Amino acid sequence: MIEFRGVSKLFPDGTLAVDDFSLVIPSRKTTVFVGSSGSGKTTLLRMINRMVDTTSGTIEIDGQPTTALEAVALRRSIGYVMQNSGLLPHLRVVDNVATVPVLNGVPKKEAREAALVLLDTVGLDRSLAERYPSQLSGGQQQRVGVARGLAANPNILLMDEPFGAVDPIVRSELQVELIRLQRDLDKTIVFVTHDIDEAFLLGDQVVILEKGGVIAQVGSPTEILTAPANEFVATFIGAERGKRALSIQKTATGDILVDSEGRAAGVLVQQSEGVVR
Repeated sequence: MIEFRGVSKLFPDGTLAVDDFSLVIPSRKTTVFVGSSGSGKTTLLRMINRMVDTTSGTIEIDGQPTTALEAVALRRSIGYVMQNSGLLPHLRVVDNVATVPVLNGVPKKEAREAALVLLDTVGLDRSLAERYPSQLSGGQQQRVGVARGLAANPNILLMDEPFGAVDPIVRSELQVELIRLQRDLDKTIVFVTHDIDEAFLLGDQVVILEKGGVIAQVGSPTEILTAPANEFVATFIGAERGKRALSIQKTATGDILVDSEGRAAGVLVQQSEGVVR
């Protein structure tokens, strides 16, 4: 479990990025920070592994303050995946994945063998292992980035807008892959995005942030969609417009769901036990 207690961050230029932030992030679930620029979501993420230190307040992991831990060792124990993969261009794929285990003292041969298994885990063919990052597509690079984040078998995986730089089709594929990985690996994932649809798709717990790291609402996607806490949240999630505001329209061939503009959005499917979805 990760717990923020009254955490604030004031940068030297006077920017108050986060102000008195408190939150419990449950273990083995995906928590998504979502908000526009200036909402403090990336700062919050980076304070977990001390890439950014707090100005005040405490962050605890399983009851232990992160400030009691050596910063480099803490970072190596937590997986981290960034937007542009952050792969080392001079290293082959297999050695990029093996980087942290080798730094932690794992023999290089053993770390490379484990890296090959991780390529399987993230859906990459082992034939890519000896290529350099520049020889991969954007989606392949991001999968390598995820594999590298998992290489030290961390309990916690931080993901800072990891799918923001790829095209929509690849992004959708990577989102589905992350859902599968979480189901199979059971990690504590903290994910940052500015996309509310991505947040609702991936998050067990979604944290909607206003400027300065102020929590507008926290809850499951269902809780937020069915009961927005205020006007800001309702506007941010588009509760009354587009594909959020669905209605049933009868047609000659059956009922369909349409959005607020009257565009077809889906069909109603009868489940075997009689529940409509």
